[in-house]
Amino acid sequence: MSTEAKPSFNNMKSDFSLDTCSNIKTQLSDKDLTQLEKQNSRMVSQFMADKIERESRKHWDLFYKRNETRFFKDRHWTTREFVELAECESSEKTVLFEVGCGVGNLMYPLLEDGLNLFVYACDLSPRAVDFVKSHDQYSEDKVKAFQADITGDDLTLNVPEASVHIVSLIFVLSAIHPDKHALVLKNLSTVIRPGGKIIFRDYGLYDMAQLRFKPGHKIADNFYMRQDCTRSYFFSTEYLTKLATDCGFEVKTNSYVYRRTVNKKEDIDVPRRFVQAVFVKPTS
Repeated sequence: MSTEAKPSFNNMKSDFSLDTCSNIKTQLSDKDLTQLEKQNSRMVSQFMADKIERESRKHWDLFYKRNETRFFKDRHWTTREFVELAECESSEKTVLFEVGCGVGNLMYPLLEDGLNLFVYACDLSPRAVDFVKSHDQYSEDKVKAFQADITGDDLTLNVPEASVHIVSLIFVLSAIHPDKHALVLKNLSTVIRPGGKIIFRDYGLYDMAQLRFKPGHKIADNFYMRQDCTRSYFFSTEYLTKLATDCGFEVKTNSYVYRRTVNKKEDIDVPRRFVQAVFVKPTS
């Protein structure tokens, strides 16, 4: 259930942890501010919002039916961005839980790089899980993939309690209603060992994708419906800090990162804003 865009991860300044919601908003142009205001003129109805929530799995299954394995690029950038993954070359096998695994664009590049991993992988879409299992690298001595709704399913049915070193939550939480964000972190906490980590990247507040939504797509503050009825939430660092600490995690890092989406064929070159963080489960 990945919602990732296809950014080109160029080398740009990335430590923007001092930015606040108010500071970021002052960086917006008058045109951007007008667009944000227009989004409030016509909201998604409560009936439609509830319907999309109930049918979330169906819409993600349809997404993978249309796009199969072609939509997202493999994430070869993760070991560069997260030292926690780059350190998985030790003699001790690291247990990674890829949440919202999609078709395996994060874990299979890591396995190709020879990292010493065992990977649990889950997705809301049964079709996505089938694509993971049909990959030529899928082997049950390295990977266990399963379908799950991380907002409520008992993860310990597939992942032993307190066994996971690293949970990857990358372009996943944005697809879930913000009312359920805390449920997700608390559910994940049951399978993370003390001292284990969540590595997180997702859409940042006032990212280009948020500014481009037209009236009729906004569900709630910073939460939107796409044309295909999948959804996207846009995070501030303040929101993430409160969410993580309220759910019992320590915040190791939490900052905005600025990148660009580049598509030379379509003459696209636009700035992007993401949030990147690492949360740690206390040892006591």
